[in-house]
Amino acid sequence: MPESGVSRAQHTHIPTDRTGIPAATGPTATAAARRTGLLVTLVLGGLTALPPLSMDMYLPALPAVTDALHAPAATVQLTLTACLGGMALGQVVVGPMSDRWGRRRPLLLGMVVYVLATALCVFAPTTELLIGFRLLQGLAGAAGIVIARAVVRDMYDGVEMARFFSTLMLISGVAPVIAPLIGGQVLRFTDWRGIFAVLTVVGVLLTLVVWKWLHETLPPEERHTGGVGDALRTMRGLLGDRTFTGYMVAGSLAFAALFAYVSASPFVVQEIYGASPQTFSLLFGINSIGLITVGQINGKILVGRISLDKALGFGLGVIVLAATALLLMTSGAFGDVGLVPVAAGLFVLMSAMGLAMPNTNALALMRTKHAAGSASALLGTSSFLIGAIASPLVGIAGDATAVPMAVVQLVCAVGAMACFLGLCRPWQRGGARA
Repeated sequence: MPESGVSRAQHTHIPTDRTGIPAATGPTATAAARRTGLLVTLVLGGLTALPPLSMDMYLPALPAVTDALHAPAATVQLTLTACLGGMALGQVVVGPMSDRWGRRRPLLLGMVVYVLATALCVFAPTTELLIGFRLLQGLAGAAGIVIARAVVRDMYDGVEMARFFSTLMLISGVAPVIAPLIGGQVLRFTDWRGIFAVLTVVGVLLTLVVWKWLHETLPPEERHTGGVGDALRTMRGLLGDRTFTGYMVAGSLAFAALFAYVSASPFVVQEIYGASPQTFSLLFGINSIGLITVGQINGKILVGRISLDKALGFGLGVIVLAATALLLMTSGAFGDVGLVPVAAGLFVLMSAMGLAMPNTNALALMRTKHAAGSASALLGTSSFLIGAIASPLVGIAGDATAVPMAVVQLVCAVGAMACFLGLCRPWQRGGARA
């Protein structure tokens, strides 16, 4: 397939192709550019939606997997950790690959392996094999995460990149809303294995969409020709940038606070507070709607009017306050508060992620135009590794208390704020204004 791609110029309404040759002008060309931009947005949104879809459809089934495979809750939670850890490690490999060989080929390879690994999960007879297949699923699914961010960096810069990340959050945020609902409904007609069968079909369809409609966005003259050593030197140079590292770690810790909720909430809502899988799915969807809404407020209203650093700092501050409130409620400081106040605290925490996640990505990638794939890999790897560490910690005291979840969230939130203030030091640069 030709590697024509979609250039940055198309998104600034200068119709040129990826080789720099001026294309046809006029209303027809403008309409074609808009259609192409919308199509690429939908494809990238699908790629970024696949990881939460893979995670969240499975969440209502966690208690059922515990019973079916006769495994403790902490062991079953390792199926989440394995998938998340695979996504982290896979990005370290795929990111530099995409800088060297382009975005398209590594992405298609990863999608094919993802489909095969997900199909194997359907037939996993033991928890140990399920953990292994989920690890492979995560390793392959990493291609969609890291390359989608790199493609955005290929096409956009500055304020447009921040806005595009917020748009992607709108599209990919639909996945956390509908995934638990779909998972809960699938459990009405089949067991937890049916959820992986549905994910296999989704993976096949997305692979076909990528193959047909996502063209190459990194031209040969901009690719890195070095090997593994060159890739490692590039990553070392990125990590040597204190500000980039600050945004990376702050975003990763915020993501870990979110994933502590993702990992613990099925047991907290269903086992501790006695809600049904359908009620859990509804609450999870409401929280995801909050995240999407705040993300759109960030992209449509705040970006371009206030500095990205101010929006990020405010979001991290709200996360700290919400995590503090959750710890007080779950530890019994206010007595037996019930599900509704805890659900409200989780809603506030999740909604504030709409300010934290897109802005940390945009602020970090603004500094890495020369190595978008490697920078995207570091951002994703850091997030998923720290999230993978947080996952088993939330179940360290069993499934009878929500205190470990709140403790992990508060530690991560405070750590994110400390990295933002201590490493990024936005006041020294006057804030990163679009």
